[in-house]
Amino acid sequence: MLFWKRQLDRFSLFLGRLSAALMLLMLLNVFYDVVARYFFKSSSIGMQELEWHFFSSMFMLGIAYTLHAEGHVRVDIFYEKWSEKTRAIVDIVGVVVFLLPFCGLILWYGHGFALESFRLGETSGDPGGLPYRWIIKSMIPASACCLALSGIGLLLKDLIKLSQSS
Repeated sequence: MLFWKRQLDRFSLFLGRLSAALMLLMLLNVFYDVVARYFFKSSSIGMQELEWHFFSSMFMLGIAYTLHAEGHVRVDIFYEKWSEKTRAIVDIVGVVVFLLPFCGLILWYGHGFALESFRLGETSGDPGGLPYRWIIKSMIPASACCLALSGIGLLLKDLIKLSQSS
């Protein structure tokens, strides 16, 4: 169990680094777009769309890392006063009852959404926009998978805590 927890933790950390790289790419893209627009009176719809592609990918992949780093939202006013065992139980229930079914739902509907976009050969509606809209739409089910894997890592961490406290 410890081996799988470590592997999932490593995967979550990779997603955090990937999100940071995507943020850097987004910042460079915005910088380029601003310089091109205001200094050279040139603008590219594709570069503007690439900004929200980077932002969306950064956000959706960063969710899994945020869960791993325990930066997610919860009612800490109660949580911090509980024992380690109670925290572990609450986290286990949260992952099993809420997180994993939510990820399954997003994966189920997001997969169909991305697949339909792929089958249609969907592109940007704007002239000069990016082709292959299915790539960004596929980030929806991909992020659900990543979040589920991070949640399983959290679940394993809490199961290990419970087994050690017994």
